[in-house]
Amino acid sequence: RWNKNNTPLHCLAHALNPKYYSEQWLNEDPTRVPPHKDMEINQERTKCIRKYFPNLEERNKVNMEYMEFVGKNGDFRDFDSIENRYAMDPKAWWVLHGACAPMLQTIALRLLAQPSSSSCAERNWSTYSFVHSMKRNKMTPKRAEDLVYIHSNLRLLSRKSPQYTQGETKMWDIGGDAFDSLDDIGVLEVASLSLDEPEIESIVFLDEVD
Repeated sequence: RWNKNNTPLHCLAHALNPKYYSEQWLNEDPTRVPPHKDMEINQERTKCIRKYFPNLEERNKVNMEYMEFVGKNGDFRDFDSIENRYAMDPKAWWVLHGACAPMLQTIALRLLAQPSSSSCAERNWSTYSFVHSMKRNKMTPKRAEDLVYIHSNLRLLSRKSPQYTQGETKMWDIGGDAFDSLDDIGVLEVASLSLDEPEIESIVFLDEVD
C-alpha cells in the first residue's frame, strides 16, 4: 500500500503538515522523525517542488520558505505558531500562520484542502470484480493486477477519443464495470481480457479403414 501511495504529491503534503514537526507528535513514538529528516519523503518532496517550480529563482524562494517553516525561524518562531502545530487543523494553521511564506502557503492550502476519499480504491475493487469473474477465476494475482491496470487505462484513454460522447463506444464509459460479460457491448465484444495464449483444440486423426 505504501509503494502505491508513495507519490511526490503525497510526500509534499506530508512535509507541509505542521503537526509532524511538533514536539508532542514526535514524542509519542521514539521512532518518529520530522518529514525533512526522512530521506524518502524528502527526496519525493524535492521532486514535486522541482516540477511545480521549474523556474530556478522561484524554486530557491520556496525552498527558503520551507527552511524557515521547518526550522521555526522568522515569524514561525511565534509562540502560538509553534503551539498550534499539534492541535490545530493543518489548513487552518497555514491560513493563520503562513502569511510569512506566501508561496509555500499557496501550495499547502491546495494540498491540505483535498478531501480524503476511498473512491479510487473502490473503483479498483469494482474493476477487479469485473475482471475476476466466474468465467475468469483461475488467473494469478499478478495477471489480474495487470488486467485491472489495462482496463483502467483504456477507460481513461477513451475519454480523449471523439467517440466518447457518441456511437457504440459510449457503452465503455456508461456501463462501467457492471457488465457480467463482454456480450452486447458494441465494439468491445471483440476485445479479450485474457493475457493467456489461445488454446488450440487437439484433433485426433484416425486412419480410415478400407
